[in-house]
Amino acid sequence: MQVYQVQGFDPGELDEQVSESSREGFRHIRRLVDEYISGVNRFDRNHEALFVCRSEGRIIGICGLNQAPDSGGDTGRVRRMYVLPEFRRQGVGRMLMQAVIQAAADHYSWLVLRTDQPQAGDFYISLGFSESPQHLNITHCLKLGGQRQDDYSG
Repeated sequence: MQVYQVQGFDPGELDEQVSESSREGFRHIRRLVDEYISGVNRFDRNHEALFVCRSEGRIIGICGLNQAPDSGGDTGRVRRMYVLPEFRRQGVGRMLMQAVIQAAADHYSWLVLRTDQPQAGDFYISLGFSESPQHLNITHCLKLGGQRQDDYSG
């Protein structure tokens, strides 16, 4: 398994992820593909990135980093994290998130995300994120630069 940043890819490479995530009741990978095709979000603006994890040429996980809207450029946002079910609990998500955190740490003070899945919330907490229940579109935040702070005010 190898994680790397992609700059431009064939959205058809995510057909399996779209199918599996839809089967699980998730819409975010379909949205990733639709937004990529339309140009709404290609993770190609300054300080943004899209990471994939491949195993034997197959994309088994994906996760993106965008600049959080209305953050004044100080906050990154984790977007569209997904790992194929058969590869979960094998470190794929952790490797993807470590790549996102490392990329974000070079440019942002905060990293935020939104999830409505309790298991995903536990996963993010295990990575050092704190719950952020006071924000409508943010459930978890991470202060970058090694300082733990639970109160994201963005």
